[in-house]
Amino acid sequence: MSEVVLEAEIREHVGKHTKHVRREGKIPGVYYAHGEGNLNIAVTSHSLRPIVYTSETHIIDLKLKSGEIKKCILRDVQFDPVSDLPIHFDLQGVRADEELTIEIPVTLIGTPKGVKDGGTTQHVMHRLKVSCLPRFIPEHIEVNIEQLGINDSLHVRDIKLENVKILENESSTIVAVVPPTILKEETPAEAAAAATAEPEVIAKGKKAEEGEEGAAPAQPGAQTQAAAPAKPAAPAKPAAPAKKEEKK
Repeated sequence: MSEVVLEAEIREHVGKHTKHVRREGKIPGVYYAHGEGNLNIAVTSHSLRPIVYTSETHIIDLKLKSGEIKKCILRDVQFDPVSDLPIHFDLQGVRADEELTIEIPVTLIGTPKGVKDGGTTQHVMHRLKVSCLPRFIPEHIEVNIEQLGINDSLHVRDIKLENVKILENESSTIVAVVPPTILKEETPAEAAAAATAEPEVIAKGKKAEEGEEGAAPAQPGAQTQAAAPAKPAAPAKPAAPAKKEEKK
């Protein structure tokens, strides 16, 4: 792992007064380490660039004006939401015999053969959290993806690092090659058939009877003949009495 020298000065302005530091064109920060007191420091924006804008991890040699040098790593950076420029940073001191937890950037090597067949590379995890001694901290983690075909993927369990323990879930996907998205185009024959086809109406249940609510109205001009009511049957006439026979 490469080392970067960062010259800094102890600052007196803290809290809300850090705006005076920024007006001088410097960026406020803090250095902390296990068993040591915190140091409020300030650096120039130019000297902080190689540490912030990089895809590699560095051991930082923090050089104070007193001549003292402290080895540390960049733990956090805060950016202005408007200008996207760094406005504060944190440095964590490291000891040669003490393991530390740190995130290491993942670098993809090569072009997958699945991409040549029309697939797309999906880089899921850009950084991996690891634990190791300072001297074993890798600048980055290289992942060769040349042999990945369509629907192939690499997981955390596929990464092997000497003297470094990966703290991520071993089943997590780091990179995958997904198949191309195919959109089915409508043929001219299908489009013509869809344009000329009439909607099919399916009647559900029995038809509404004439005169009931919901029955279809009669068409204009059509004559509607009402059924004549049935006439009551005429009462039966009484039978005539039988004639008596005359006496001779």
